[in-house]
Amino acid sequence: MINKLRPTDPCSINDNVFKAISSDWMLVTAGDLQSYNTMTASWGAFGELWHKKICICFVRPTRYTFKFMEQTDAFTLSFFDESFRDVLKYCGTKSGRDVNKMSFPELTAVAGTTDSVYFAESRLVMECRKIYTHDLDPNRFIDSEIQDEYPRRDYHRMYIGEIIQCLIK
Repeated sequence: MINKLRPTDPCSINDNVFKAISSDWMLVTAGDLQSYNTMTASWGAFGELWHKKICICFVRPTRYTFKFMEQTDAFTLSFFDESFRDVLKYCGTKSGRDVNKMSFPELTAVAGTTDSVYFAESRLVMECRKIYTHDLDPNRFIDSEIQDEYPRRDYHRMYIGEIIQCLIK
C-alpha cells in the first residue's frame, strides 16, 4: 500500500538527521519520469545557507546517477521505513547502467513540482533545486585519512539544493 505524502515545513521535521542519512540511508534521484536514475547514499547534510533551507548530497562521477544530476536542475532525497532496507541495498549495489531501476517493483515513481522524481512509498522527501556544485579537491583535505575514502581517486561532486518542497508521511 502506498502512503500518501503531504507537504510540510522542513523546520517541522522531527527526524534525527544524522541517523536518517548515515544509518537509515536515502535515495538520491535525478531526471524526470521518462528517464531518471536513483542511488543509495549515506553521506549528506541539511541546513541553512544563503538564507535558504538546503540539502547537500554527494555523487561520484563514476556513478550512473551523476549524468542525471548534471543534466537536470533538480534532485530529490527520499527516506524510507526500515522495511525498505533491501530496496536501498539493491539501489546501492546495482548500477542503472546494468539494471533498470525504473522498473523496481517496490518503488512507485512520482513527478515532483520541479519534474524531478521521488517515490510514493517514501516516509520523507526533500525536493531540491540545485543552487551550487563543487568538486571535492584532495589538495584541500586537512585530515589525511579522508584520502582513504578514494582509492580510485573518483572524488565526489557536492550538490547543494534549495528545498523547494518537503513531503512527509
